[in-house]
Amino acid sequence: MIRHIVLFTWTDDATDEQKAAVAEALGTLPGLIPQLRSYTFGQDAGINQGNHDFAVVADFDGVDDYLVYRDHPEHQAIIAERIKPIVASRAAVQLSL
Repeated sequence: MIRHIVLFTWTDDATDEQKAAVAEALGTLPGLIPQLRSYTFGQDAGINQGNHDFAVVADFDGVDDYLVYRDHPEHQAIIAERIKPIVASRAAVQLSL
């Protein structure tokens, strides 16, 4: 199994509407990409200072399924149209479980 984890920090001028649009768009992906076994995302709970603002955790049966998700046109469109315009920083890791 592959677990994909991404953390985003938004720009200071990112609006609540833009942030909500990211979550709304990501929510469409499980219905479009059957290779997703588990898909969780959301805003940081605000418990610790210095955290990233938003996280995505996705599980796949294997590397090939992750690559389908990574390269899927709808996923790439969300990145280009919704995430990149408001992202200040990004961190990611893929774990083999």
